[in-house]
Amino acid sequence: MGSDFKILKAARLIDGSGGPVQERAAILLEGDTIRQVGTEETVAAPEGASVEEVDYGDKTILPGLIDSHVHLIGIGDGRAGDELTTLDDEILTLQAARNARAHLYSGVTTVRDCGAKNRTTFLLRNAVEMGITPAPRLLLAGRPMAIVGGHLSYFGIQATGPDECRAGVRQLVKEGADFIKITATGGSTRTSHALRPSFNVDELSAICDEAHKFGIHAAAHCASSQGMINALEAGIDTIIHGIHKDADGTSTYRPEISARIARTGVFLNATLAGARVRIEMLEDKMESDGLTNQEDVQLDYMMAEYETRLEHFLRMREAGVVMVAGSDSAWGNYPMGDHQTEIETHVIGGMAPMEAIVATTMDAARSCWIDDRVGTLEEGKLADILVVDGNPVDRIEDLRNIADVYQSGEAVNRGDFV
Repeated sequence: MGSDFKILKAARLIDGSGGPVQERAAILLEGDTIRQVGTEETVAAPEGASVEEVDYGDKTILPGLIDSHVHLIGIGDGRAGDELTTLDDEILTLQAARNARAHLYSGVTTVRDCGAKNRTTFLLRNAVEMGITPAPRLLLAGRPMAIVGGHLSYFGIQATGPDECRAGVRQLVKEGADFIKITATGGSTRTSHALRPSFNVDELSAICDEAHKFGIHAAAHCASSQGMINALEAGIDTIIHGIHKDADGTSTYRPEISARIARTGVFLNATLAGARVRIEMLEDKMESDGLTNQEDVQLDYMMAEYETRLEHFLRMREAGVVMVAGSDSAWGNYPMGDHQTEIETHVIGGMAPMEAIVATTMDAARSCWIDDRVGTLEEGKLADILVVDGNPVDRIEDLRNIADVYQSGEAVNRGDFV
C-alpha cells in the first residue's frame, strides 16, 4: 500500500504567483492535492500518517507548465494546415497522442488545444481517460469556428450568420468542448484572407455570448488590428497572436487597442516562438547548404517581422496587457515537446524570467479559466508539479533541465514510450 502523503523538498520553490522564491522549500501532497507549502521546518504530514519523502537537493520545484495554445494534431515538419487536413483522422489522433506525450514529458501538465480536425482530439481524450496513453490535462476546443473558406475552415465548422454561429457553439458543447476557438481573421489557410476580418461583429458576439452562457470562454485568432477590434467589441476572453497590422500589410502599432485590451482584462497569447524556430532553421541551412533565392527573401522578411513583433510585445506589456505563454506548436515548423522555446522568447521580448514563468503558470491558468485548480502551488490545488535542475529565475533555460514531472500528485514515468 502506498503512502497517504508525499513531501517533496528542494533548495527552492517558485509558486507561480510571481512572489519571492521559497528557500529550503517543502510541499506536502495528499493524493492529487496540495496540502501545505512552506519550508522543511514548517511542512509536515499529520501525526501518525504514512509519508513518502523525496529530497531533490539543489533543484527547483515549480508548478507544471501550461501551454495555452497547441495544435495536438500538428506534425511540426513545415507542412501547411491545408495538407495536414488531408490526413486520415486515425493518423491525426495517433499524432495527437504522440504530441501530448512529448509535451507532458517536457514538463507541460496542461494544454489548451486551439483547433483540430473533426473529433480527433476528443478521441484522444477518450483514450487518455481509458488509460491507453498519457497526456497533460486537455482543454479542447474541438473544431474551430470559421467562416466559409476562412482560416482553419477545413477542420470542421463553417458558419454564416448569428444563428449558425450559435448552433455551432451548441454542437461543440454537446461534443465536449471546454472552450470555443474562433478564427476572427484569415491566416495561413490558402482560401482565407490573412489580414482581413472573417466573422462580422454580430456573428462574433453570438459566439462569445453563447459560449459564456454555457460557462466556457472564447479565444480568437487575430492576425490584424481590425480583427482585435472586432473581437474586443464582441466580448472575447483571450486574443491569440494579437498582431498590430493593417489590411494592406503595414505594421502600425495601435496604442488604443492595447489600452482597451488592458482595460477590459482580456488576455493575449502572442505566439512568438514559431517565427523564431523558422528563422533559426533557415539560418542553419544558410550555414550548411545555402539558401534558395526564395528562402533568402523569406528569411529577410521573417527577421524584420519578428523584430516588429518583439517591439509590439514590449509595448503591449508596458500598456498593461497580460501576456500568457502559448507555443502554437505543432504548427508550421514548431514541433511539440519544446514549449520552453516560447517561454524563452518571452524573455527575449523583455520579460524577466520570473514574469515569463508566471505567464506560463498562473496567468496561463487564468486565461484558460482553470486557475481555481492549477497554475500556482498553494493549498487545495491539484498537485501538478515540475522539478528542474538549476534555478530558472536566474537562467530561464533551466526549465529544460527536467528532473521530474508530477501530475495529480503522481510522478510521471518519462521513460515509458510504449
